[in-house]
Amino acid sequence: MREKMRKLQTKLTLAMVAVGITAAGSMSTATAAEIDFGNVGEPIDLVVGYQPYYTEAWSGVVMKGLKLYEKYLPEGSTVEFQIGLQGGIIVNAMLAGKQHIGYMGDMPAIVATTKDRVADIRIVATAGLGQDQCNNMLVRTDAPEFASSDDAIQWMNGKVVAVPKGACTDRFALAVFEKKNITPDQYLNQNIEVITSGFRAGKLDAAAIWEPTAARLVEEGLARKVATGASVDENDGGFIDMRGDLIDQRPDVVTAWLNAELDAQLFMADPANTMAVVKMAAEQTTGFDEHVLWKALVGSTPKAQGGTDVRNEMAFAITPKARDLIDTATKFLHSIKTIKVDTLRENAVMTNFTEEILKERGLTAPVGSIMAQPDSAYTGS
Repeated sequence: MREKMRKLQTKLTLAMVAVGITAAGSMSTATAAEIDFGNVGEPIDLVVGYQPYYTEAWSGVVMKGLKLYEKYLPEGSTVEFQIGLQGGIIVNAMLAGKQHIGYMGDMPAIVATTKDRVADIRIVATAGLGQDQCNNMLVRTDAPEFASSDDAIQWMNGKVVAVPKGACTDRFALAVFEKKNITPDQYLNQNIEVITSGFRAGKLDAAAIWEPTAARLVEEGLARKVATGASVDENDGGFIDMRGDLIDQRPDVVTAWLNAELDAQLFMADPANTMAVVKMAAEQTTGFDEHVLWKALVGSTPKAQGGTDVRNEMAFAITPKARDLIDTATKFLHSIKTIKVDTLRENAVMTNFTEEILKERGLTAPVGSIMAQPDSAYTGS
């Protein structure tokens, strides 16, 4: 089994080079120098990579939609939001110095911190924690009706499976296949658009994909959800990474941004704001109607298919659960030779900023949870 996993991992490494996660060679000279972010208290121009196509990191959507950062950043500062269709693209931009803050899933967030010979990137906060936001297993609609999630996963042995490699779903799929002794006939590197086309054309047997694409594929009748991280005791998480030079030079900006992030997560955790969040997501994405986005955010799934009561835990801080996910995922990524270390460097994960902010505001982590709701709770048009 280990040899089979190594073969799968060889393909993964090539894919990650393609999106720049491991591109430490030609990029190292260009990105080794620090960026000058100015002095404490001065206006700053920030570029933020975020993923409106990744529900677990929708606090970035709320940050942009409500411009919450304007309350906290030095007067005269500007913020440019750039969309990344998957975390590896944002990591690449951060390593190259083109983005300074990034919202991403667990795998790219961790991998980014191990590329310190290219650029110093650190995890500073948790955007969300769950089991069925990144971790979703879908199968083609004409697949057998499985009695359990485990049966569905076993069916994937020898089948054609696709994931966006280098993303959080990749770690999830590889972990599941190792746990269950599954070896797909093909383990394809495909982005969310190609996976959608593959299901539509009948070229895929299964895929691991995050929300809201998972909800759209199910809603459009192109695939069926058969398992999630809850089915196999695998957590997922969205994290916020920042460049080390930004953190070291401008702790005032880090604190300002994370105060606004806390506001965003508190807003999301309030059920009264669910449709407002959905409408912001609709404005910042294409190809998703509001009902699909609502399903991705709060929709319920039968427990037999991996459904959970909590869709997204708004952890904000690096809570023990978040830290355990980081540590466990780091060891797993090292075991399959994605990264060269099994323990992250000392300052790769910084807990002090979020802890100080929570103390100052009299709050504890997690700051709230987004609970699953039945379809009858949908109030959109």
